[in-house]
Amino acid sequence: MPIAVDIDVMLAKRKMSVGELAERVGITPANLAVLKNGRAKAVRFSTLAALCEVLECQPGDLLRWEAEEAAGPAPGSTADSTSGSTMA
Repeated sequence: MPIAVDIDVMLAKRKMSVGELAERVGITPANLAVLKNGRAKAVRFSTLAALCEVLECQPGDLLRWEAEEAAGPAPGSTADSTSGSTMA
């Protein structure tokens, strides 16, 4: 997943436990752990806003984009050596 979650960084900066953050945000510690460990597929804006309010930060302090490793040319691309013209 190209979106990395840095909640643990903000927790350390604020010297706050996962349990305390979950209680103050109003979500279960298990759901916060899913988000914190990058296993969540989505996050509600209301949850993100509550996290930012409690941690006194911006959404960009909690989420960042990371490029995925390239696995080769994309399907349909002309990057392979068999396509194109040759000059004799």
